[in-house]
Amino acid sequence: MSQYTEHTDPQQVDIAICGAGPVGLSLAALLVKRGVDAGRIALIDAKTVEQARQDPRSIALSYGSRQILQEIGAWPIAATAIHQIHVSRRAHFGRTLIQREEFQLPALGYVTRYGTLVTALASLPALAGVRLLRPVQVSASTEQDDGVQLQLSDGRMLRSRLLVQAEGGLFGAQDNKYNRSLQRDYQQIGIVAHVQSSAPVAHRAFERFTDQGPLALLPQDDSNGNNYALVWCVRPAMASELLALDDAAFLAALAQAFGGRLGRFTRTSARNSFPLGLNARPAATARTVAIGNAAQTLHPVAGQGLNLGLRDATVLARLLASDTEPDMLHQFAIARKTDRSLTIHLTDVMARIFASAPDGALSQTLLGLSLGLVDVVKPARRLLAQQMMFGRR
Repeated sequence: MSQYTEHTDPQQVDIAICGAGPVGLSLAALLVKRGVDAGRIALIDAKTVEQARQDPRSIALSYGSRQILQEIGAWPIAATAIHQIHVSRRAHFGRTLIQREEFQLPALGYVTRYGTLVTALASLPALAGVRLLRPVQVSASTEQDDGVQLQLSDGRMLRSRLLVQAEGGLFGAQDNKYNRSLQRDYQQIGIVAHVQSSAPVAHRAFERFTDQGPLALLPQDDSNGNNYALVWCVRPAMASELLALDDAAFLAALAQAFGGRLGRFTRTSARNSFPLGLNARPAATARTVAIGNAAQTLHPVAGQGLNLGLRDATVLARLLASDTEPDMLHQFAIARKTDRSLTIHLTDVMARIFASAPDGALSQTLLGLSLGLVDVVKPARRLLAQQMMFGRR
């Protein structure tokens, strides 16, 4: 049972958080840990706690995200550690291998279920006094000189000094939802599933770049014997073909795209798909701030979206713990500019350059050399890994 306090008359709060996913929940817990009165925080979400707990999606957490979750008491959770990340290019030379030993860490990252993480966060004692409003949506918000007035879908009104947008959704459902100044449709579809291979490599994640887009296999055992979470990014026409295949034909296509490093692919779960795009840089307002997926929806390459959102929550909580005046939101934008920009552009370049490069020998050689250089030049590999694991917070 949730430990939140249910309120039928929320009245006035200092901080309203729209979205009780991992980023919104983490922000609330971080605020309470830093001394903010839990009763002055409201969490608003369209789903029930049980619906969120049943979400089977796999998510990648960096080691830096584990540190954030540890700070608020939401770690350990059921997760598979990533000790190595193997990055390669299909049908071309050049690869890099990032290993935990280089950084003297127990893991580079972890793979878990969305529902598992939400369950751990929702049960935190720190959130016991937070005002929980769910299942309900914000149907309208009006920003005023002294706060933000929220109209809820069940007819209630809520006034808050500040509003935090932490509910982003998928790229395909975000049209006109937020005012973004950086948008890109990658013309790719992400196909997700859980698959089983005959020769898995324990704790090794794979990022394989193909001419259709990146293909990621993340180590994750489940009760059905599957041992990898698959994220396969392809163009729409190819996605339609893959989704129409029976399981055996789909696994054969996967083997052709990935190669034989894991033996044969022998099982797949049901497949789901979603469009991929970039939405970033929401317009700033005096009393409203966006974090996580609501601020930047990224391509799933390198699995950086949630991790960037948790860093957003960490910095925002630190600032709002000292004051809930609008100037804190301005300071937040300045503090997050570098990390956000680096991560957004890193994933954007990785998503586009490998999938859209011409097939000419020179371009393919240069791409192979770029992976080879990252593998050979230790400072380059270290900088890349440090940004992916810790970012800047």
